[in-house]
Amino acid sequence: MRFQLTEDQRALRTGVRELLARRFGPERLRAAVEAPGRLQKGLWRELGEAGFFALRLPESEGGVGLGLPEAVLAFEEAGRALLPGPLVATHLAAAEVPGAATGETVVTDVGGCGLVEWLSAADVVRGDDAGAVPLRSVDPLTPLHRVPGPPPSRRAAGAPGADPAAVLLTAAEQLGSATRACELAAQHARTREQFGRPIGAFQAVKHLCAEMLVRTETARAAVYAAAVTADPADIDTARLLADDAAVRGARDCLQVHGGMGFTWEFEVHLHLKRSWVRTHRTNDATESEERLAAELLAGSA
Repeated sequence: MRFQLTEDQRALRTGVRELLARRFGPERLRAAVEAPGRLQKGLWRELGEAGFFALRLPESEGGVGLGLPEAVLAFEEAGRALLPGPLVATHLAAAEVPGAATGETVVTDVGGCGLVEWLSAADVVRGDDAGAVPLRSVDPLTPLHRVPGPPPSRRAAGAPGADPAAVLLTAAEQLGSATRACELAAQHARTREQFGRPIGAFQAVKHLCAEMLVRTETARAAVYAAAVTADPADIDTARLLADDAAVRGARDCLQVHGGMGFTWEFEVHLHLKRSWVRTHRTNDATESEERLAAELLAGSA
């Protein structure tokens, strides 16, 4: 079966990309890095006005009335732009928390490994954040707190953070980062010259870029398919492939850039750091691996 985006889905993706390019381009990204921990409430409300958080709410409830595939496209663009903030938590709370759908209320939750993103900037925290202590986050655009005690790895079904949609939307953000890393690597390989030739002409660099593209497109197929089927096994698969594409893609992008990629001026390191943080948002990847293994074993039996 061939999965192709509809005209409306392509228009949605283009619209979100253009909005983020206008309101959170390279200069705004750099400004956010220089002032960590400050959530841009104006942009947050503008996202709400554009329907970002209410994409899956029925029109009768003031939402856009779209589905999970459309939400995945929007979150992919957010990941590509490194848009900061508890986007997934606020989106998932749109039907329950007043103001979340319009961007007036910022919602976060106690996620995997007991981590809480943007606790100080949130108006509402879903889950028990008692005793939360600040951490020094590897990602300057994602302030973190940790809730003491054992990680909430065995949540009851339906509890905050347990929604499979949270896993899939995070995978969509990872896919966006993987896509951007691939673009940055290809662009640098075409323009950076060494020994009088673009470095993209050298086989080692070609292989790195080709492997990045293969991982990204494999993850894209898995994420898009999971958005259509909403099957838990498909979502776990999408999560694992997207995590791998984002983290390894950012590492390979750094390799293509050489020493320049490690400097503060380039955005490559920000994609790597954000990808690391996202891998812990919805519990450990081992849980997804174990569920997939159990399903495979049950099928073989």
